[in-house]
Amino acid sequence: MELFEKCNKFLPKVMEVKNKGIYPYFIPIDSQPDHDVYIDGKKLIMLGSNNYLGLTTHEKVKKAAEDAIRKYGTSCTGSRFLNGTLDIHINLEKALATFFKKDEAIVFSTGYQANLGVISSLVQKGDFVITDKLDHASIIDGCMLSMGQMKRFKHNNIESLELVLKEIDKDAGKLVVIDGIFSMEGDIAKLDKIVETAHKYNARVMVDDAHSVGVLGETGAGTAEHFNLTEKVDLIMGTFSKSFASLGGFVVGDSYVIEYIRHNARSLIFSASMSPPSVAAAHASLNIIKSEPERRKKLWENALYMLNELKSAGFDTGLSETPIIPIYVRDDIKTFIFWKKLMKEGIFVNPVLPPAVPPNGSLLRTSYMATHERDELEKAFKVIKNVGKELKII
Repeated sequence: MELFEKCNKFLPKVMEVKNKGIYPYFIPIDSQPDHDVYIDGKKLIMLGSNNYLGLTTHEKVKKAAEDAIRKYGTSCTGSRFLNGTLDIHINLEKALATFFKKDEAIVFSTGYQANLGVISSLVQKGDFVITDKLDHASIIDGCMLSMGQMKRFKHNNIESLELVLKEIDKDAGKLVVIDGIFSMEGDIAKLDKIVETAHKYNARVMVDDAHSVGVLGETGAGTAEHFNLTEKVDLIMGTFSKSFASLGGFVVGDSYVIEYIRHNARSLIFSASMSPPSVAAAHASLNIIKSEPERRKKLWENALYMLNELKSAGFDTGLSETPIIPIYVRDDIKTFIFWKKLMKEGIFVNPVLPPAVPPNGSLLRTSYMATHERDELEKAFKVIKNVGKELKII
């Protein structure tokens, strides 16, 4: 088949949805990403953001970014390995290591690059990387870039994990990689049982806490803290694009492991480093996560309110137990129609179709923020309920 033929075959699928007026992607927002947003001059309640603590509009975060631009400019113009390391990169890494109670940290330009770099550098020929079937795409891509073998286990299924580990030579290098909070399903990894099982078979454990930092744990340090397992989790990875209100990624762990990653992760060595305002915003957000625990409390109050309301109305919210709450529709076109009707009524949500979710798993992904007010959530729920009835989803 000619190289671009696949593009010709794909185009009609997109155009069909666009022609029906229900194409939901790449919609430009013309305001700051807060608990409400403006699109084409219309105000909408934002239920589709990962801005869990609402820090993208926090004055301290914005000022930190502005101050960094004035001092350092807008870009580092090179990789961390060569000319792209600033003192603020080092300061942020030290603060992250202290926060997560680990030896050292290294920051990447994106969370995606963090997973690619960490996994592909650690898992070499003869090694094995074991993943949950619903792990994030960046984890899967990191496994594919590695020279090792990837094995998968059923979602959050400890018996399945053990069966996979049993098949691998006990002396082989093994890394179990899981999401702390699963980004579409909204459930929490059974980290206590996963760690116990992994250690039984001499495997290391890495947790992707992209959606967990700032959300789970007594201080917001994520899934390992939530289960009181910080010392037993080998690597904790996270992203700055969610609770940290910035852009970038990081990993924390033992000094000798981080030093190895620092010198072997291709996505770090061959990519320009985090820009100064991104570094400063992430560091300011970390300080707020530590100093304003009331934000996390409000986030959970909002999330539990909506989860209870949606369940009571008869919506299928799957396994959700966090501020990520899916509304399962299980029909692609109806999912788009549901999204469109909510958009017209002033509610912004995210329609998600396979392959981002399993077959027959189409859903509207809703997520909640500490800055949502109760009257906004009441209005949003009323609209969602009415449209759900109209489309016979409930």
